[in-house]
Amino acid sequence: MTSSASVPSSPAAPAPAWVTEFVLLAAIWGSSFLFMRMGAKEFGALPTAGMRVGIAAVFLLPLLWYQGGMAALRQHWKLVFAVGVINSAIPFACLSFALLSISTGLSSIINATVPLFGALVAWIWLKDRPQGLRVVGLLVGFFGVALLAWSKSSFTPGTGGGATGWAVLACLAACFFYGVAASFTRRYLAGVPSMVLATGSQIGATLALLPFTLWYWPDQAASGSAWLALLALGVLCTGVAYVIFFRLIDKRGPAKALTVTYAIPVFGVAYGVLLLGETVTAWMLVCGPIILLGTALSSGFIGSRPPSR
Repeated sequence: MTSSASVPSSPAAPAPAWVTEFVLLAAIWGSSFLFMRMGAKEFGALPTAGMRVGIAAVFLLPLLWYQGGMAALRQHWKLVFAVGVINSAIPFACLSFALLSISTGLSSIINATVPLFGALVAWIWLKDRPQGLRVVGLLVGFFGVALLAWSKSSFTPGTGGGATGWAVLACLAACFFYGVAASFTRRYLAGVPSMVLATGSQIGATLALLPFTLWYWPDQAASGSAWLALLALGVLCTGVAYVIFFRLIDKRGPAKALTVTYAIPVFGVAYGVLLLGETVTAWMLVCGPIILLGTALSSGFIGSRPPSR
């Protein structure tokens, strides 16, 4: 064993740039639950979702044009717009509705099940059958969701007028459609540039939600804080987040980039506690780690073996 005195000390190596971007992305996406709640309280669920994707489309379109991706968008617009409905319009509407009745922390924990639904849909649709620990992960993850949902699923309207049971189901529906969108993209849009998918999907989601946004637009004027929440949702939590996410995919690959899902609940819960005065129940502390463990196993983040050389 070499003595520590014989080894010259060296300054700690700085963290790679992708680590900073990873943490930043988790913090941004964790804040989306806070901003959706703020927006939905005054605008309603559907206008909040519609404004989010509309603002994101306006933000991303010039970036796509600058990168020369408009030709690819024109080529693939039908399928790209369709994935926007599945991956943005429906999930954002479901989450905005859910946040009228449940806390941002609870919704962010449930949202961590996206890889579970992704693996399940890929298994059923693409015949991508999980093996070994991934099957165990699916069972563990859905068991954790069942425990958490059971404790929160009351279909009697509460003091705020909403029933938590429908809100939990709406969150799960959003996660399911995220999973469907992943398999849809893999099957029909493989090879399409990431920025084309990001921008085109937001345009498609905007067109799908536009009639509902106009029909359900509130009669009363919204506060400045609600407008700022929508702006943050569209520009920061969707537009900027997509740019960072695709940079992570380029640097670390899609599998490692998707592990940001595991960090989002940490920020989602923290924002709710610090900024909205929400409480973290003991049951959430029990079920949350079970869900995250199942998600990590089912996605191969834990227990996967590197390919043999």
